[in-house]
Amino acid sequence: MPSDPAQGGITLRDLDDRPVTDLQGVGDKRAAALAKVDVRTILDLISYYPRRYLDRTREATIEALGVGEEGMVLVTVARVSARRTRNGRSLVEARVTDGTGSLSLTFFNQPWRERQLSEGTEAVVFGKMDRYRDKLQMTNPIVDLVGDRTGRIVAVYPQSESAGLQSWDLDGLVGEALRRVMLKRGFDDPLPTGVRDRYRLVDRATAYGGIHRPESMQEMAEARRRLVFDELLRIQLELVRRKVHLERSAGGIAHVCGGHDAHGDLVGAFHERLGFPLTGAQQRTIDEILSDLARPSPMHRLLQGDVGSGKTVVAVSALLVAVQGGHQGALMVPTAVLAEQHHLGIADLLAGLVVPDPGTLMGERPLRVELLTSGATAAERRRIVDGLEDGGVDILIGTHALIQEGVGFHSLGVIVIDEQHRFGVEQRAALREQGNAADPAIPDVLVMTATPIPRTAAMTVYGDLDVSVIDEMPPGRTPIRTDWTVDDGEVWEIVRDAVAAGHQAYVVCPLIDESEALEVRSAEETHGSLTAGVLSDLRVGLLHGRVGPAEKEETMRLFRSGALDVLVATTVIEVGVDVPNATVMVVLDAARFGIAQLHQLRGRVGRGSEQSRCLLVGEAATPDAEERLEALVRTTDGFELAEVDLDLRGEGTIMGERQKGRNDLRLASLRRDREWVEAAREVAIELVGDGDGLERHQTLSDEVALLLGGDEVDYLLKS
Repeated sequence: MPSDPAQGGITLRDLDDRPVTDLQGVGDKRAAALAKVDVRTILDLISYYPRRYLDRTREATIEALGVGEEGMVLVTVARVSARRTRNGRSLVEARVTDGTGSLSLTFFNQPWRERQLSEGTEAVVFGKMDRYRDKLQMTNPIVDLVGDRTGRIVAVYPQSESAGLQSWDLDGLVGEALRRVMLKRGFDDPLPTGVRDRYRLVDRATAYGGIHRPESMQEMAEARRRLVFDELLRIQLELVRRKVHLERSAGGIAHVCGGHDAHGDLVGAFHERLGFPLTGAQQRTIDEILSDLARPSPMHRLLQGDVGSGKTVVAVSALLVAVQGGHQGALMVPTAVLAEQHHLGIADLLAGLVVPDPGTLMGERPLRVELLTSGATAAERRRIVDGLEDGGVDILIGTHALIQEGVGFHSLGVIVIDEQHRFGVEQRAALREQGNAADPAIPDVLVMTATPIPRTAAMTVYGDLDVSVIDEMPPGRTPIRTDWTVDDGEVWEIVRDAVAAGHQAYVVCPLIDESEALEVRSAEETHGSLTAGVLSDLRVGLLHGRVGPAEKEETMRLFRSGALDVLVATTVIEVGVDVPNATVMVVLDAARFGIAQLHQLRGRVGRGSEQSRCLLVGEAATPDAEERLEALVRTTDGFELAEVDLDLRGEGTIMGERQKGRNDLRLASLRRDREWVEAAREVAIELVGDGDGLERHQTLSDEVALLLGGDEVDYLLKS
């Protein structure tokens, strides 16, 4: 087991205060080159981790490596030449030897290889051995110039052609930095010994030595494990600390969740009139939310539920808790189409419910649900704003228009944010801080997503939120059949058959690129070709982001009423659109969409008892695209798809908003290190869960401030 660190060792803050120019041989020119790869301090340098390792105990030889086999060979460049091919591509050829034989290295469109592989250069190449014109060759192999490193395990650093930095340059600088640290006072290790012992983690000095200069791959793995834990722990400490602080310091509303509230038991009345029983998962999540709402500290909860799992009923239950206590509820959604859909559905669900009103003859009035979007007229907006301020509006549904200047609530009690990943941190905070004329208490917040998030990713990105999961579908839903086809030939026959049977269909057009104009043109062109061709005798509507609010609502009204057979649309219909009679979803050029988006689009059908189909159309240009489409065909389980997505695209899909600068996860992977995310969470709760923060762990606290400071924390905190 590692021993206790010496007191007074060098901290990460100390290393961050030391510029790289403190190292021998780093002048202004070398410092400028390092700055191009964001290395400015000694801390940046020792955190510039190797991208791979060469295990020289597993080297092959040219003679031993068979044709068709992949392998790593240490070679010396005998000669190099460059020319242009007949089609104008650059071609660099290097003849290399290793004492057992020779081969050619061929590089297309990499003209800089001629400079890199000068005669006499030693390099390690990794690639597939081929035979061309009876000579051995590798095409576009991985090349690592390792200088005079002769150890068994050689660290290979990310190199930069533009900065003029080679792996051995960085290796030498890192080695000197580590020697200086150890010659002085060694590393301070802020991780409690008990935690290190429990998880069998090496001390910090051993970790930095082992990640940069390992004697074995086992030593490297142990070093990586410790540094991964450090990265994840810092994030969890900040999330848990903020969560605990908010719970202890912020004044919330202690809602009365039983049947003796000022406005009666609206939640119970709502459930009774649903006409169907709640699923066990819905009841469990409602109970979790009610438990939060009964406490005097503000709720911050994430509600995950697959497409069609019944999140709306749970959300309305939370909003009604606010209303039955004399407060107001707000539901913010990302698009006007979704806001209008929610308003229609929720107003219908709550029709007939009443709340007390001493100003009326009967002493009560109908519960009032209003819609506010940017398309509202000045008169409509004034009427709604007046009702919010005097308490006449009980539940407000809308888009970002809810947080515009001039919109204020009488007593905002519960906020529900749907498809929360589409809102920025500032937008969510603005709604929470909208202000209550009658009560300064912070409203309770429930954020919802129908895009399931893998457990470890949710713990990392939404670690300041409590998480509820609806993991059960309502009975009576027929699973959606999904097919992937390259040719759309029989797709339109399936659409026509569905319409002939009295049903409807969606056709979603490809996302050509980030340009909305191109996306719209694609939708319009598709609509034109279908109405002039294979669907000419059907009633085909068009919906995209540039359609005006009135036309958009009219198109949706026609589709909902059955006056349109087919709706050609962009991803504006991705979330929230609910037309149970629609049984076919066609996604053109499906490989251009991500898994989560395809799963959301598929969820627009299968909302009734009839068998529904999702048809993914188009070729898959890459293996990843093919695997995405095959996963959609294989399963309708959003949580399983989320894990596939994480494996395919990495944590960039989850941590996207945080990828901005040195503070990102450098070694930790939410895919490979799932168990360490959970371990870091447990330790963070142990260290700060008592409400004292990190007062007894000042060095850890300083590291969190150093590496997760400023804007980084804003991106971490999703509430």
